[in-house]
This record gives sequence, structure tokens and C-alpha cells, in this order.
Amino acid sequence: MGLKQLPRRRLGRTGIEVSILGLGTVKFGRTVGAPYASPFELPSDNDIADLLAMAQSLGINLLDTAPAYGTSEARLGAALAGQRDAWTIATKAGEEFDGNQSRFDCSADHTLRSVERSLTRLATDHLDIVSIHSDGRDVGDIEAAGAIRALTRLREEGTIRAIGFSGKTPADGKAALAFADVLMCTINAGYSDEKPLVRAAAHQGAGVLVKKPLERGLRHPEGLPAIAAVPGVASILVGTTSAIHLVENANSLRDGANAG
Repeated sequence: MGLKQLPRRRLGRTGIEVSILGLGTVKFGRTVGAPYASPFELPSDNDIADLLAMAQSLGINLLDTAPAYGTSEARLGAALAGQRDAWTIATKAGEEFDGNQSRFDCSADHTLRSVERSLTRLATDHLDIVSIHSDGRDVGDIEAAGAIRALTRLREEGTIRAIGFSGKTPADGKAALAFADVLMCTINAGYSDEKPLVRAAAHQGAGVLVKKPLERGLRHPEGLPAIAAVPGVASILVGTTSAIHLVENANSLRDGANAG
């Protein structure tokens, strides 16, 4: 008997349906400067293929990556050959990681180049979600720099389906609701300040993806159902390279996240 599939939810007004659990892939391509509780090694290509197969068997269809995740995008592109249509791919623009430190560029030119590069790395002709990877600067400054204008053009052209925003504070997220189809919000057992933001996003038709739900490995998956129960949450992103941990996360949600 196959594994019972995780439920899916509509991601706000985007029309995209995502599994209640999404797989974060920073650990596919970056170890330096990755603030996790325990050190880790990059998985092999076979490890990634096996993990993606397990994710599919659980009903997971959402993958979260970013240019700042080292080789994550390129490794996903290779691993997803022939199965692109089975996945919802969320990536980002704005943050660049040179192997030692990050820099941020929210100009229109850089955003367009970043998306073009992501398309190449991920071996696809479209991206489902591209989020601004903010460093916490004023959202008005990000808009003035041209990133939103560039993403809006790409959405109109069909290159991307939805514009997202990953900020640092509730105020960042609230300001981004002026343009974002999707918000990435932080909720976990030790931080609940963005719950009102999730409700505000839902009220305006924006979808919500929850980041850092386990505080980068410092919390246990038993708390995931409570996050999934927050009205407006579409999916919870958990990064792992362990099939055991992936199954544990899915099991914690399977029976407790059907509302919403």
C-alpha cells in the first residue's frame, strides 16, 4: 500500500495548489554560512534523487530554492530532468552568495539577469514563484530600485506565475502586500509576531509560505500542525536532506493539517 498523500492547498490568488509541506533545498548546495543547529555535508546526486522520489511519494510538490543557496538550483535542474511538470518551483532574486558572504541587489537589471540565470540552472522555461530575497531594507527602496517592476514584466510575459516576498519583519511583509502574490512568513514555536501578517495576506488574497518553522533544526516537527492551522497558511517549508526527517515532518502534518 502506498503512502497517504499530503493535502494540498490553494496558494492565494495565484491559482497554484501546493502541498501543505514543501521541501527547502538550501542544504542541496550550500554549507558555508548556513545557520543550522548541526553541521552537514552536501548530499550526493543519488541522495538528492532519492529524496525527491520520497517527497513525491508523500505528495510533496513544492520545492524552495534560491541563487543564494549555492549550487542548489543547478542540482535541482539536473535532478528534475523529465519531471518538471510534477513540481511547483519557488526561487528568489535579490541575494547573491559568493561562497563566503552575501550581497544584495534589487535593481531591475539584476533581477532580470537573476531570473534568466535561474531558468537556465533549473532547466525550465518558467518559474512558478520568484520572491524578492530582502536584506531588510525599506520595501519602498526595493520598489524604487526596480525589482518589482522587473518581476511584474516577467509575470505579464508568463515567464513567472507569481511574485513573492521574503522579508525580515512583519512591517516588511505588510508593505509588500501592495505587490506580492505570495508572502514568505516566519512562524515557529518561539516566534509568532507574523501571525497577524498571515491573516492580512489571506484577507488580500496573497498566498503564504511559512519559512523557519523548526528554527533551523532547533524545534521538533510536532509543532508543525499548529502552524498549518493558522488561517491563510498554504504550505510550510522545511529544509532537509534526510528521508527520515522528511517522513517525520510529513507524518506530523498528515492528520493534523486538513483544515484550511
